[in-house]
Amino acid sequence: MKTPPIDKPATPFEAVAEALPKPGAGRIRVGIIGVGNWANHGHIPSLNLLPGYEVVAVQSRRPEAAQASAARFGIKTVVATVAELVALPEVDLVAVLTTAPQHEEGIRAAIAAGKDVYSEWPFTLSTEKAEELVALAQQAGVRHIMGLQRRFAPTNRYLHDLLRQGYVGRVRSVRLHVSMNYFQALRGNSLRWTIPAENFSSVVAIYAGHFLDALFSVVGKPKSFSSTLINQFAAVTIKETGEVFQTTTPDQLVMSGRLNDHAVFIVQVEGGKRNGSGVQLDITGDEGDLRVTNVSAFGAVGEDYVIEGAHGDNIPLAVLPVPDAYHLLPESNLPSSVLELAHLYAAYAADVQQGTHTPTTFEDGLWMHRFFDLMHQSSETGQRVTVPEYALAKATAV
Repeated sequence: MKTPPIDKPATPFEAVAEALPKPGAGRIRVGIIGVGNWANHGHIPSLNLLPGYEVVAVQSRRPEAAQASAARFGIKTVVATVAELVALPEVDLVAVLTTAPQHEEGIRAAIAAGKDVYSEWPFTLSTEKAEELVALAQQAGVRHIMGLQRRFAPTNRYLHDLLRQGYVGRVRSVRLHVSMNYFQALRGNSLRWTIPAENFSSVVAIYAGHFLDALFSVVGKPKSFSSTLINQFAAVTIKETGEVFQTTTPDQLVMSGRLNDHAVFIVQVEGGKRNGSGVQLDITGDEGDLRVTNVSAFGAVGEDYVIEGAHGDNIPLAVLPVPDAYHLLPESNLPSSVLELAHLYAAYAADVQQGTHTPTTFEDGLWMHRFFDLMHQSSETGQRVTVPEYALAKATAV
């Protein structure tokens, strides 16, 4: 017998829609540090979509980039330095959108100025630095947001609720494969910063961080696992210049382990897949199955996630449309990757009004850094590792 899909969110996120500021109400004023591709493609459009926000200032190490972004989006203020931006009295939230090696500078400056702060993932370059930044933010009493936004996607929240409802019964196994065409041996200059291992900005660092956070928010954090991190593109050539760089940065991750005493999981993340790249997540239960797919791990326009499921035995998988109640945002033609980000910003806006704590925070970033340390430990020793109950780990359910 088929269990009917739910039509109302069962998570704390359901209160976000009611709390979103209405047009004309007080806005959260955002100052952006770093206006590269993702700032212009993702952050500024998502903030402009939400009535509760206004981007009021931008700063970049490349003045021409800041000026171009301000002109394109009608942003009033362009400043030359990070110190100038965080000192602006009209800035309520500082969004640090630089590359990972530059995050610490912007985060520290925002905290010192007493401003709420958003940081992209990868959070920083090491667990030790992440611990320092978490402690600073806590001591200052500022709100902080970690850019692990995929868990807030309507698809991910609906998947969480389907499992909570018992659509598949008791979960037996979880298998996730994430791949993308880029991050090959030949790369564009815009990906130059992903090559050095010390930058913690590999395809594994970026995509495994995002997708593991989303996965664990649905199925729970793992109990133990073994992993293999491997570099298969030891020499990387920059397309525009012909420069060749030697690198040890991992471009493939394979891991398997136990979610609890009953369920097992397998994850593979790989860059440089020539054909057929994308995302596939399979969840097997003792009463049914769920599958989530997307032709892209990034999510451009039209590249949306599809959930299919079957409750029962030997039944074809059928599409389970995400109910309208999970889509909280104004109508737009923005791609799924940008809408995921907008849902995270929507949750923060609701938090500011309600005094709640829904979004991912720096503590989540610290947890992920520690998890990466365990991945490297397992890969280097060839041994299975146990995941400790970290004191800073938040509840897994969104």
